[in-house]
Amino acid sequence: MPTIHLIDGEKGGVGKSLVTRTMVQYCLDKRIPFVPVETDRSNPDVAGVYKGICQYAVFTEDERQADKADRIFEMAMSKPVIVNLAAQSHRAVKSWIEKNQLIELGSSEGVSFCKWFVSTGGYDSLNLFVQSVNSYGDRILHILVKNFGLCDDWEHVESDPVMQKLLKKHRIQVIDFPKLSYKERNIIDQNRLTFAEAREYKEFGVLGRQRVVHFLKLAYAAFETVGIWYEEVNRV
Repeated sequence: MPTIHLIDGEKGGVGKSLVTRTMVQYCLDKRIPFVPVETDRSNPDVAGVYKGICQYAVFTEDERQADKADRIFEMAMSKPVIVNLAAQSHRAVKSWIEKNQLIELGSSEGVSFCKWFVSTGGYDSLNLFVQSVNSYGDRILHILVKNFGLCDDWEHVESDPVMQKLLKKHRIQVIDFPKLSYKERNIIDQNRLTFAEAREYKEFGVLGRQRVVHFLKLAYAAFETVGIWYEEVNRV
């Protein structure tokens, strides 16, 4: 069953585009057929890096333009779709899903939804995650992505009884997204390198390239713990 992978976080600066770009490279490396989609019009990082393969779509609450996101579902009927969501797009996405009854339609057409919610571990970030889970309940699979690049201590989440109850109630899986060293990340962003290019980038030197390779190895392993992409790899 093809899946629409929504890379969310609601806030800006939580690492959505980095997670999306890593997932795109994962599919390329594993030779999984997929479609990457950019919806962030103000800062299209993913499309800027993977411009040769990235599609565009728009989420809006304007009913006159609401159909601009429809192609996401249509593409997902044949292969997985990875969607980089813009900040503050929760209401528009929820409206699109509910007005078109996409969860029900997906059940009949063989399309599922999965939301990878990228968090910094801060109060606002976690509160937005809780709001997203409460909005959809068990109708959409949520995965909490702990961004270790922005927070390296998650004990406050692991020891929070309310958060742990929520995770257990909705069977939410949690993954650790690894930190990419600042030097390599800045150069990758500045030069808009794909991760395939970064692995071979001579200016990094041997150790810099190794840090990129190790980061991807950890990120790929984290993605596969969820099981969704693991099934796609085996299907291919």
